Amino acid sequence: MAHENQTTPRPARSLSRERRLAIFAALMLGEFLYGWAWNSVDVLRPFQRSALDLTLVQAGSTYSAQGAGALIGAILIGQLADRFGRRSVAAAIIMGYGLSLLSGLLVTSYPQLLAQRFLLGLFTGGVFPVGVSIYVNLFEEHLRGRVAGMLNACFSSSIVALGLALGALGGHDWHLLLWIGGVPPLLLAGAMLLLIPAGSVVDRHVTRGEKLPVRELFHPAVRRQTLLLATMTGLNFFGYQAYSGWLTTYLTGVRGLSAGAAGNLVAWQFAGNIIGGFAWGWAADRFGRRFNASGFLVASVAILVYLSMPTSLTLFRLVGLIYGSMLCSSVIWGPWLAELYPPHLRSTAASIFNWGRIISFFAPLATGLLADRYGLPAAMASAAAAFAAAALIWLSQRETLRSKVRERSMPAADPLFPASASVRDAS
Repeated sequence: MAHENQTTPRPARSLSRERRLAIFAALMLGEFLYGWAWNSVDVLRPFQRSALDLTLVQAGSTYSAQGAGALIGAILIGQLADRFGRRSVAAAIIMGYGLSLLSGLLVTSYPQLLAQRFLLGLFTGGVFPVGVSIYVNLFEEHLRGRVAGMLNACFSSSIVALGLALGALGGHDWHLLLWIGGVPPLLLAGAMLLLIPAGSVVDRHVTRGEKLPVRELFHPAVRRQTLLLATMTGLNFFGYQAYSGWLTTYLTGVRGLSAGAAGNLVAWQFAGNIIGGFAWGWAADRFGRRFNASGFLVASVAILVYLSMPTSLTLFRLVGLIYGSMLCSSVIWGPWLAELYPPHLRSTAASIFNWGRIISFFAPLATGLLADRYGLPAAMASAAAAFAAAALIWLSQRETLRSKVRERSMPAADPLFPASASVRDAS
């Protein structure tokens, strides 16, 4: 098995501070544009349904097509970045999701729409693992949580911007939203090639070794860890779909609120997500990666409180804000997953985050059956159990922030990775 040089360089030591900040600014813009492209599947659904005369099931299946593409993209593109370099792969996926979004202008049938959304998912699925592998090489470990929090804010802000743009332009021609989101990535892709020097520590890759880096994640020495992490991310996606996916239906159908009021309450949760991203990023850098598991435990309690408290817009806003801010404690998962494995596997390891989408595919069906049998509140309450289980798995894993690791928790030399790529060096 191939490894990098025995001495792992400090993040981007060969790049100037200005160059590192410029690369990160490009990553932030890329995250915003990625969020615009990804969430367009929900925002544009009613317009595309009307234009193509789709049924509700057909309209909803576009998200499934996009999610399937994202799962495949995360697995394949993460490996390509580790194998051939992150610079060129990052530029390719940015250009790819820009062109894929623009291809929506040419869609004239339901099969074409599914193909377009699958292709968009394929490229956007690679954004997270490749982006993580770049910024963990740009910044020291005690800054990575805050960096992740800033990127989380960019993604969430894109949803707000998309909603505002829809209100301003949707009544004129909703195709304009495709142009606005699709053209800038084409320019950003070129900027990435100019900003990231070929062969730099940010672009680092392995030229020999496993042809499929993902196989290394299933070596007997780390197989259990990999499977538990994949389960943890799956529980996260399931919990989100089980609760947030049904929230507007619950508020309007069970609590009898208007669509406007329900939309306002959902906005409060997104506001909590943006604020919480910064707070949890700082906390992970200060107290360690496993500390953030407490956010999932509080989110579980918030869900149960939300479903059982009396109908009050003030209370709904408050608890929704808490839930949203607690849920994004997982903002540290990108850096943490990358830190749990050696540097030459960082993109592949970060892709574990998207593996959980396999479980999320079944969430709407499972919660729908629960809702039919026991009622929608009971089905949504299953999200609390999912987040709590994910938190327990999270707490059972190894801490990677070195200043917070106790000597007794440091593993012996890993039989999978020799001293040259030890867990201590991998960060």
